[in-house]
Amino acid sequence: MLAGSFAAVLQAKDRDEFRDEVVRFAHELGFETVAALTVVESGIAGTEVVSIDNTPQAYNEAFFDVHRNRTDPVIQHLRRQSVPIVWDQRTYTEQGLGELWEQQAPFGYRTGIAMALHLPDGKHFLLGVDRHESLPADAVELQRMVADLQLFAVHAQESALRLLLPAPLQPERPALTPRELEALRWTMEGKTAWEVGKILGISERTAVLHVNNAMHKLGCVNKHAAVLKALRLGLIH
Repeated sequence: MLAGSFAAVLQAKDRDEFRDEVVRFAHELGFETVAALTVVESGIAGTEVVSIDNTPQAYNEAFFDVHRNRTDPVIQHLRRQSVPIVWDQRTYTEQGLGELWEQQAPFGYRTGIAMALHLPDGKHFLLGVDRHESLPADAVELQRMVADLQLFAVHAQESALRLLLPAPLQPERPALTPRELEALRWTMEGKTAWEVGKILGISERTAVLHVNNAMHKLGCVNKHAAVLKALRLGLIH
């Protein structure tokens, strides 16, 4: 079930679809609330933050309180590291911040898992899931949850940068020709170069050339990686 979430968020066509897939993933993983944030730091324009979340309305103001987040141990961990953090009440009390946990606990923020991807050019993607119920005591089950969150974050950040950021802040997309895109689309469907050639009315050698050109432009070492990157960039669907 979760594997379908990875593919679905990668192919989200707009902000609403992206939000639906993020919330659906969180629920499938066993969490009530989720937040996915893109952060772009720029010396000229300042910091651009876009959030997709299902934060309870009554907690919304506190959740996005800048002053509160400056001391929140989970947020501070995410700012400094890419290693996921599994947190609960003790995460706050050990730093003398038990009052912060007491403020958020009634809204379902009692425990959770969060992680950050720190990307080039001052771009960051933060993903956190939270719930009222305690996390599994079984280490293997908890590790599976963390691994699922990490894998989903890798897929989701590609769509987040594509769908949530203003055009000037979005990553540059390689300019593939219509034939190169067609060859990738059919490759995605599992067609061989010979089959792609037959479908497009070109020789097998030309079909291979189109795929190789697409691989080069996308900076990928094989056709499967090229298909995945093209999907992530929204070049093919």
